[in-house]
Amino acid sequence: MKHAGSATLDSLEPLLSEIRSWPSLTERKRGVFYRKSSAFLHFHEDPAGIFADLREPSGWQRLPANTAVERRELLRRVRVLAR
Repeated sequence: MKHAGSATLDSLEPLLSEIRSWPSLTERKRGVFYRKSSAFLHFHEDPAGIFADLREPSGWQRLPANTAVERRELLRRVRVLAR
């Protein structure tokens, strides 16, 4: 599974814009977010779709980010963890 390319990140722009608005997260590279000095969130693409890797207390979790419902759930989880 490769990191998301420009076209995939373009399709995620509304999601990325919302995440960028949160002061506890820093986007060091397009679509790659850090919380403090640790990698926190980034995106992948493959034939099965778009996925987000999110660092949760238990470790990295891969979450689908293809539909509006999946993206809302991702935002909910990011919001809880980014506090």
